[in-house]
Amino acid sequence: MKEKLVVIGNGMAGIRTVEELLKIAPDLYDITVFGAEPYGNYNRIMLSPVLAGEKTIDDIMLNDEQWYADNGITLHKGKEVVEIDRVKRRVIAADGTTESYDRLLLATGSLPFILPVPGNDLDGVIGFRDIQDVDKMLEAAKDKKHAVVIGGGLLGLEAANGLKEQGMSVTVVHLMDTLMERQLDKPAAEMLRQSLEERGLHFLMGAETESIVGKDSVEKIHFKDGSEIYADLVVMAVGIRPNIELAKKAGIHCERGIVVNDTLQTFDARVYAVGECVQHRGVTYGLVAPLFEMAKVCANHLAQYGIGRYEGSVTSTKLKVTGIDLFSAGDFLGDENTEELVFQDAARGVYRKIVVQDNRIRGTVMYGDTIDGTWYFDLMRDETDITDFRDSILFGQAHLGDSGHGDDNRVAAMTDSAEICGCNGVCKGDIVRAITEKKLFTLEDVRAHTKASSSCGSCTGLVEALLAHTVGGDYSTAPHLKPLCACTEHTHDEIRATIKKQELKSVRAVMDFMEWKTPDGCSKCRPALNYYVLCAFPEAHTDHAQSRFINERVHANIQKDGTYSVIPRMWGGGTTPQELRAIAEVAEKYKVRTVHVTGGQRIALYGLKKEELPAIWDELNKAGLVSGHAYGKALRTVKTCVGKEWCRFGTQDSTQLGIDLEKLTWGSWTPHKFKMAASGCPRNCAEATIKDFGVVCVDSGYELHVGGNGGVKVRATDLLCNVATAEEVLEYAAAFMQLYREDAHYLERTAPWVERVGLTYIKEKIVEDDKARKEYAERFRDSQKYAQIDPWAERAEGADKHEFTPLKVIG
Repeated sequence: MKEKLVVIGNGMAGIRTVEELLKIAPDLYDITVFGAEPYGNYNRIMLSPVLAGEKTIDDIMLNDEQWYADNGITLHKGKEVVEIDRVKRRVIAADGTTESYDRLLLATGSLPFILPVPGNDLDGVIGFRDIQDVDKMLEAAKDKKHAVVIGGGLLGLEAANGLKEQGMSVTVVHLMDTLMERQLDKPAAEMLRQSLEERGLHFLMGAETESIVGKDSVEKIHFKDGSEIYADLVVMAVGIRPNIELAKKAGIHCERGIVVNDTLQTFDARVYAVGECVQHRGVTYGLVAPLFEMAKVCANHLAQYGIGRYEGSVTSTKLKVTGIDLFSAGDFLGDENTEELVFQDAARGVYRKIVVQDNRIRGTVMYGDTIDGTWYFDLMRDETDITDFRDSILFGQAHLGDSGHGDDNRVAAMTDSAEICGCNGVCKGDIVRAITEKKLFTLEDVRAHTKASSSCGSCTGLVEALLAHTVGGDYSTAPHLKPLCACTEHTHDEIRATIKKQELKSVRAVMDFMEWKTPDGCSKCRPALNYYVLCAFPEAHTDHAQSRFINERVHANIQKDGTYSVIPRMWGGGTTPQELRAIAEVAEKYKVRTVHVTGGQRIALYGLKKEELPAIWDELNKAGLVSGHAYGKALRTVKTCVGKEWCRFGTQDSTQLGIDLEKLTWGSWTPHKFKMAASGCPRNCAEATIKDFGVVCVDSGYELHVGGNGGVKVRATDLLCNVATAEEVLEYAAAFMQLYREDAHYLERTAPWVERVGLTYIKEKIVEDDKARKEYAERFRDSQKYAQIDPWAERAEGADKHEFTPLKVIG
């Protein structure tokens, strides 16, 4: 017989917990939900567009009544629970409805704070917290003309804008001299006020309300300085307080909120709590992102997995106030121990301030242009040392190039046809429709429904910005804090550390030891686990073919028509007549439709059938041609120029160096694709300064460059160091590649990895510590010993007759 779960509160936090629970344990509970409002679950963030007339209640509904029925959930809408009997384990609603429980979830949210001044109960004085408040404001706007909004925070400004859109004259009264003082510093707040005044709003700053005056309904507001202002509608938007009265009445321990531990359990082990009603480690939260993080952990424990922990949230606020973008995070005011980096362009309406301490971001505030907010937030949460790019950080990530987040385009100005995700051909309009129609809130949700950001990841920042722009909040999490996928609560770093500490040498062993929620994992975690185990134990790991994508399983790229392309390796871009003859014979024998010279200085054969691939590789292998790994998360190419052997500008033998680099590193699986280049002189014809590892030959030796990207968004490399000999180049290349392999997250290119960990960190490991560099290089060379050149020596575990491994490289 199922246990009974009763949820008090039909808002975003409570129902998000139910949604997470249904994903992982759909049959564990009979679920009953009590909601005080006569609706299903709606998006409270979007009340402002409803007030402004841009949306209706139906547009912001997250889960209608049919959803509850489809999931077997009993919904008591419009019924307020007034008593919790913890002895008999039952709840009682105001109308007498009674439900028993085995587990109880409190998600009672918060209440608007109403100023305790005379006249606060007059007709025409309302809060701004739910649909009923919006309905009252819309009704008042039909025949009333003068509205006063008390409170210059986000909620107050959104209410003021909505009432203005309804045709009312609106004055915002604020006790402080700075609007949105919890999110903005004075310069940003002043820019906001001036912009809003230009749009027709009026402001009384530093004004303290003494009383609200009127006979039966509000007529005016009286201030402590003796001044008055006429009003026939007053909206209180001065803050919220956790709704804890029901919990206190039931004897559940409360302070400012309902006190919970890291499992979201109250002092009563059968009672959990999530959302704005909660106090965790002394902190209460009013933003959606922490509430969703709580929901995920709470669902994990309700499902009896017992492995999730909520450790608090470092919050950021990415908002759109009446069409103006704002972002703030952390300590953006600073103190005597911090420094301020400031950029201001008054003509463009752009302001950025970054508060720095010991070259680490402590807080930031942005006005007008917030596209880099997510990046700054990640740098702050990761405590990244910004020394290496401090001089350009104010100009944003687009200035640095591609690192998986920023872009100099503004998502708000993009047309619906603008392509966001080049890998999967997803346009802005596709994403916005999915977010709106399917009620998406997280990056993972958008990836699951649209595939945007699910491949190379370079558009992640745009997708996050578009998500925040569309739903009105920022739900991003720093990469090192994100679980690998929905199958586990553990992060990339936690998984890698556990694999090494526990000596887990197979994908199955990792899943079993770390209590994977999904028995066989998913397409996101299986390849990552396979790589992490392979990297940690190359000598013992058996490559798991079913944890590889089809391209890696058959050593060929699948094309849009279902055929495949085969690209043999050409060392450093060089070839011989014999190799060309072998390629030509294969092309003729198998009726190759297209023979193409690639940008990586190789020859590709297109239009091949899957069943032909083993025979094709057999013939190419016999001619000495091996896989070019053009499909894999591995070394792709080493691009070269002809160097000093032929070029009159060449300073070193870049061609031979490129061949040596490729033969050293080929077949090495990496977190993402890895490209190298060697240019024979500073003219850089091989484009070494946009590669993951690049060498530029100079008269005195070799410049070594790292972290470049020549893809959708170009990122120039960082100069790692100069070395004198080709032998040193090979050692540094092996050491850098091994550090990247051991340190980066799966599917993280070197460009975002370098920016995440910092060039200084890499130099400390590779340049400044000779012993560490040699150890990294030696580990890399050791891993290469386990590469098998014989294509038929052993098939990968789980491979079928056509999904073979012509080069079983497990290093």
